[in-house]
Amino acid sequence: MARIQPFHVMDLLARARRLEAMGRSIIHMEIGEPDFATPRPVVEAAQRALDEENIHYTPAAGLQTLRSAIAAFYRRQFDLEIDPQRILVTPGSSGALQLVLNVLVDPGERVLMADPGYPCNRHFVILAGGEPVGIPVGAESGYQMTPGHVQQNWARKSRAVMLASPSNPTGTLVPEESLRAIHAFVREQKGALIVDEIYQNLVYDRSPVTSLSLGDDLFVISSFSKYFGMTGWRLGWVVAPEAYVEALDRLAQNIFLSAPTLSQHAALAAFDARTRQILEARRTEFQARRDYLLPALRELGFGIPVEPEGAFYLYADCSAFGMPSGELTGRLLEESGVAVTPGHDFGHNAADRYLRFAYTTSMENLKEGVARIRRLLTPS
Repeated sequence: MARIQPFHVMDLLARARRLEAMGRSIIHMEIGEPDFATPRPVVEAAQRALDEENIHYTPAAGLQTLRSAIAAFYRRQFDLEIDPQRILVTPGSSGALQLVLNVLVDPGERVLMADPGYPCNRHFVILAGGEPVGIPVGAESGYQMTPGHVQQNWARKSRAVMLASPSNPTGTLVPEESLRAIHAFVREQKGALIVDEIYQNLVYDRSPVTSLSLGDDLFVISSFSKYFGMTGWRLGWVVAPEAYVEALDRLAQNIFLSAPTLSQHAALAAFDARTRQILEARRTEFQARRDYLLPALRELGFGIPVEPEGAFYLYADCSAFGMPSGELTGRLLEESGVAVTPGHDFGHNAADRYLRFAYTTSMENLKEGVARIRRLLTPS
């Protein structure tokens, strides 16, 4: 536990909530949670399941109907035939990552990942007895690992590479040619490739893609939280190579028995045409928010050299303001009532220079937040 660091944004959120309880107005741009309610068809599906009083344990891999629905999603959107038996439904994408890493990683083995990146990933590797290897990445590579990064850092005890596309905290994508080259290299090394696609359908100015098109020998993690708006339902999935399914299922039986049954019944409606129409309208709104906030922050003096193509984050260099990101984050919250996340939540690479802004609040709130930041940074 000495190596498991806190998720600092949660402490920040708690402080923001205390300020709100004292009567302060807080603009929340710290939490990576859509501000929209769960789509109504999903809620109605959950209500029907409750009325039928059929909320019992499911198989550890999930309801067969839901696994088949996820397979149909890949068929419809990406023209891919995925055997439903390769899909395991988990308590959030975090549950999927814990299963995969514990099945793959022996004590002392290395897992390569980008720095900055989602903070829990390195902790999941540590809990599996492995060694997370954060590869410093910057604007020149779109804050993503390149094939060169992977080749230069692969060593004798390397076991896996973890990618995220779109990524948290930067919202950037792994270019398809890079993804293809990394996959080929890792396969040659007899390693494993794990790709986080939980923001897959939250992409802008282009169609979403899936790394599953590369073959059936990689692990893809996904979630109902972000695009589907089901954060509190705690439901995700993993698509795994066939040879690992039995081990993943066996481990799931022992760790969490099964994902929440009510959430699984609700998620059956997440792929309905009516739900998809709601979700696409929300994706369009997220894009409009990005297109407002990106130039607004640049105008204030934040450095954002790479335009994010997905998710709902802006990773902004704040070094022009002469204070580390942790100090600026504190001042923004305490003096301006604007909550954002400091870079040290996402790794060690230039963490004092960066803030993450989540545009998971209304356009009205974003505009008010920008006005408050302007008043703090450019006082008259």
